[in-house]
Amino acid sequence: MTFTGHVFLGMSVDGFIARPDDGLDFLESSDGSGEAGDAGFTPFVESVDALLMGRGTYRVIAPHAEWPYQGKPVHVVSSTLDPTADPRITVHRTLDEAVAALDAAGYARVYVDGGATVRAVLARGLVQTLTLSRVPVLIGEGFSLFGALPADVPLEHVSTEVLGGGMVQTTYRVRESSRPATT
Repeated sequence: MTFTGHVFLGMSVDGFIARPDDGLDFLESSDGSGEAGDAGFTPFVESVDALLMGRGTYRVIAPHAEWPYQGKPVHVVSSTLDPTADPRITVHRTLDEAVAALDAAGYARVYVDGGATVRAVLARGLVQTLTLSRVPVLIGEGFSLFGALPADVPLEHVSTEVLGGGMVQTTYRVRESSRPATT
């Protein structure tokens, strides 16, 4: 059985997931109130079996004092990270290697994080849902979640909710016809 990928990301209204310097400060409530809370991140992480991210996302998350993944296995795709440098992660040299390891471990639901990794997993047809939380701010430049894909990825709207601080969270399901059949 092939796992299903699930995306849960915050972004600016103009579609950036990080500033050019990797800064994520804009993801906080624009009025500083914190009204959006964790925007459903905690229950989302509780719902997955493992995480898959690229080196860039890991590099941004790793230094934070609080590891946000609640003891879930974290798999990082990187051709440069030392596989023994951080006991919290498993390093894979290629996406193919990571996908094979996640499948072999029997994980059903995998949180896919990071722009390039999300795009690559989307292109493989392994993403089932995307939950995108737009923070009411324009930052003008940074790292975009979306970019070139080999084909359109048709989505079905599941829900939209306005959270505290004006954050708008929308969940989409990737239409079945665009995902490969799993065995």
